[in-house]
Amino acid sequence: MKATGAEIICSLLEREGVSIVAGIPGGANLPLYDALHRSPIRHVLARHEQGAGFIAHGMARATGRPAICLGTSGPGATNLVTAIADAKLDSIPLIAITGQVPRALIGSDAFQEVDTYGMTLPITKHNFLVKRTADLLEVIPEAFRLAVSGRPGPVAIDVPKDVQAEAIEFDALPEPSRPDAPPRFANADIACAAELINNSRSPIFLVGGGVIVSGASAVLRRIADKGSILLASTLHGLGAVPHDHPLFLGMVGMHAARYTNMLLEECDLLVGLGIRFDDRATGKAAEFCRRATIMHIDIDNGELGKIKQPALGMQADVREALEAIAPLIKADRRSEWIARMAALRAEFPLAMPGADDPLRPYGIVRHTAALVPHDAIVTTDVGQHQMWAAQAYPFTTPRQWLTSGGLGTMGFGLPAAIGAALAMPERTVVCFSGDGSLLMNLQELATAAEEGVNIKVVLFNNGNLGLVRQQQHLFYGRRYHASKFHAVPDFVALARGFGVPACDLGATEYQLQTLENALAQPGPCLVNVPIAADENVYPMVPPGGANRDMIDEETAG
Repeated sequence: MKATGAEIICSLLEREGVSIVAGIPGGANLPLYDALHRSPIRHVLARHEQGAGFIAHGMARATGRPAICLGTSGPGATNLVTAIADAKLDSIPLIAITGQVPRALIGSDAFQEVDTYGMTLPITKHNFLVKRTADLLEVIPEAFRLAVSGRPGPVAIDVPKDVQAEAIEFDALPEPSRPDAPPRFANADIACAAELINNSRSPIFLVGGGVIVSGASAVLRRIADKGSILLASTLHGLGAVPHDHPLFLGMVGMHAARYTNMLLEECDLLVGLGIRFDDRATGKAAEFCRRATIMHIDIDNGELGKIKQPALGMQADVREALEAIAPLIKADRRSEWIARMAALRAEFPLAMPGADDPLRPYGIVRHTAALVPHDAIVTTDVGQHQMWAAQAYPFTTPRQWLTSGGLGTMGFGLPAAIGAALAMPERTVVCFSGDGSLLMNLQELATAAEEGVNIKVVLFNNGNLGLVRQQQHLFYGRRYHASKFHAVPDFVALARGFGVPACDLGATEYQLQTLENALAQPGPCLVNVPIAADENVYPMVPPGGANRDMIDEETAG
């Protein structure tokens, strides 16, 4: 066989099951784009490489399969860095393929040359600078293997332009990649885990993104139902347990319901499942679950004992570990613990003021949820709207909730929604965004219009960087600096200028009918929702505080 490096890349992507890639061409990756022109792979032209990276995020997060983003050398590669870093912190199987200047020019400060390999080294699971065309036959399958084996994550592949253009002869294309088998656990650890659970009077399972990645939701619920074990979720664990499951406590941490954090304070056993013990979930780590014995199951051995030292730490695929534990769990009603949960839930529920008003934060989330299919995919940007959505949206299935957690990237929501809609064209995708966040990657409205994707952007428009303003209000003496937008764009006009239908709920007295009409139409649309600037998201744990020190509207003053 004879093919160029670019043709080899395309053929190997096809063999790995890739049908869509997102990116932007430039001088250093034009040979790859020339090969894509002859490939059945569908190319989605983003308007910014960061948008391409987050479109790939949406595809990967919605499906669990590796997704591809493309950029040229220099600024193309640097614009992908944020999406790569986001994938590293959130364990997303992203593969970024960048062009590079020809091999003879590397290190000469050539036009649009940067050290992409060195730059991406700390924010990837692995990265490659391909110096021989033949190496692509190993590098591409290896990248896919690495991206999904163990704890998923990003891989970067930097390919010089002459490597893409060079034709070589080879015997055959390699077989598609296979993920590594997960690490094996000891039977003694399984027995110990079951004993800890069976002997606990007040256990809580803390469900993280690893439960969704491993497909452990069903066995998790079986164990919880059998043993009457309470279930709480990190931000990325939302959807692993249906919102209305009687044992589900909702999200933990900085913006949890007060009763949820209170129950964590009282539990005698905390079982962390595919979690990082992130500070937004734990608050002050030393004060988190002080009374509890901690068990931690995670695919990444580096997470065990990193933040909280477990009495039992198991490196394992969460689903495989729970399936081994499940037969050993004894049926138990745990009547006192369930009664305590019910009492605290009744006394300290999650308040949702304005839940009936579509011009209030909780109201627009709840009304949107009622008007779209129950399995609609939800993306968000980062800020107050993200927390309102996390608190109020009735999630029912895994991979329904796509949000930037670890890196907290504004500008994530719109392109991620496009990616999710490309990967799941039969599903409705809702993007909750804020005016500050949407402006970060507003140009991707053009991509949405061009692709005709079924996304609904619900814009919380308060003319401010809302969460920044909230922290200035609460912790900086109400000294509001650089958090208010004095030039307020007309987002409805902007969306229409990009070719996206739009409406303004603040400009009609028939808000619910207008919202229903907008959400029902095919293709992309934008719904502008004016929100009062002084709307704050509560409860809230002060940064650096313990979870028991939550403040609400009354105590905030």
